[in-house]
Amino acid sequence: MPDSAVSPPSLRALLARGDLHLRLAVDEAELPAGSVDHPVRWVHSSDLADPTPFLSEGLVLLTTGTQFASDDDYAAYVGRLRARGVRALGFGTEVVRDGIPSGLTDACLAAGMPLFEVPYRTPFIAVARAGAEAIAADAYARRSWSLAAQRAVSLAALRPDGLSATLAELSRQLDCWVGLFDAAGALRTAHPSGSLADSVVEGVAAEVETMLRRGTRAASTLRVDDVSVSVQTLGRGGNLRGALAIAADDLDHEARSVVTAVVAMAALALEQQDGLGRAIGTFRAGLVQALGSDDPGLARRAARDLFGPLPTAPVVVGLTPAALSRSTAMTEWLEMRAHERRGELFFGRGDDGLIIVVPAGATGILAEIADRFETVVGCSAPNGYDGFSRAVTQARTARDRTATPGVADFTDTARAGLLAALGSEAARTVAAGALAPLQHYDAEQGSALLETLDSWLAHDCSHEATAQALGIHRHTVRARIAQAERVLGRDLSSFSARAELWAALRLAE
Repeated sequence: MPDSAVSPPSLRALLARGDLHLRLAVDEAELPAGSVDHPVRWVHSSDLADPTPFLSEGLVLLTTGTQFASDDDYAAYVGRLRARGVRALGFGTEVVRDGIPSGLTDACLAAGMPLFEVPYRTPFIAVARAGAEAIAADAYARRSWSLAAQRAVSLAALRPDGLSATLAELSRQLDCWVGLFDAAGALRTAHPSGSLADSVVEGVAAEVETMLRRGTRAASTLRVDDVSVSVQTLGRGGNLRGALAIAADDLDHEARSVVTAVVAMAALALEQQDGLGRAIGTFRAGLVQALGSDDPGLARRAARDLFGPLPTAPVVVGLTPAALSRSTAMTEWLEMRAHERRGELFFGRGDDGLIIVVPAGATGILAEIADRFETVVGCSAPNGYDGFSRAVTQARTARDRTATPGVADFTDTARAGLLAALGSEAARTVAAGALAPLQHYDAEQGSALLETLDSWLAHDCSHEATAQALGIHRHTVRARIAQAERVLGRDLSSFSARAELWAALRLAE
């Protein structure tokens, strides 16, 4: 919290009240560090031998010592108080005993519990009232701070850079690091910049990415390198706009109310930016459509001022699955990369996916997209803008031929041959139908017509080479081919019949 905020009531604050005449009865140096500075939630008095069932954590307890029958009781008594979370013990002197029993002093020192004297002239009710007044003053100060902080962040939101200014003000009010992550899980802005170790930021980014991938509104607290960070997603479930991260230990109710206000402001600001993003996305889609005419003139002129120059030809075109064409996370991530690589990356929505254009030597971004979003990205061969439509078709062909996430390169698809591109379920069904008569005949007669035909076609229809490959006589090969012609009802002396059966055999594989 900032210095202007009132610190919670503590034993040190009570000891500082001159009108109470309280005195610490043990050496502070012998106590655990910060023992007298822990926040105190209330001041209570009891002379029960075991008051712990009636106490809550964080109290200062006052007693006159009537419950102690022997020195053996002190250690057990203080141990019970320590286990219950009592912050300190006040002993009222001159009521039952002339001073504080040395056994009690020793027990408190051994347990690391502060022990202070409440003189006879100071009634317990006065100490309790002082604690209550301090608690009330602290609560009032915290509420006042919360209202002032909310007003400050609201005024910051009115600045031209409203969202960034709001986060900077939140960071100042909470005196901690505040980071905004976009819908793709990338750190968009942070205040104070560079104040958090890279390893911590990376750990938070990984948590944010996991939360955003789930797609539901959520909050999370994690600890990275001994730094506690709270994360809150922004936006509606199914349409998350990012996440807000705050590197602070447990925030009280008033601080959380300020954070809640900022979360609402940030979500609203991102929703407003979403409308602008949709307009820009529509403009990008129009430029992609213009490039599809294989004349880049209009697209070059329209894109220059807003997005910078188009990537230099020859270019490679990437195409994502259609389901990602309206992915906010991918679009925002690409917008950020396009800004960083101005003139080296252009993208826009196509008919069936996001079209990504990069120079032929900079295809690494396509692999980065496929890896980050666990998807397949079709990749064309290098083309000029006069062949842009052909490049999109190549990217689509490569994408549709691959089901595994990664970059599907059209060059590899082309190298696999024409039949690889025809290997659809429909083509395989037709191939199976063409070969079915031979399969049925072989099954009924125990023959090997299909195997012989496959080998015969593979050996350029040579009876001699086929016979050697199968280990049979060439006349047997001739007889089997003739029988296959009769079963299929085809003349296998024609090239078209041979080519069709060879293609059917390859597709059937």
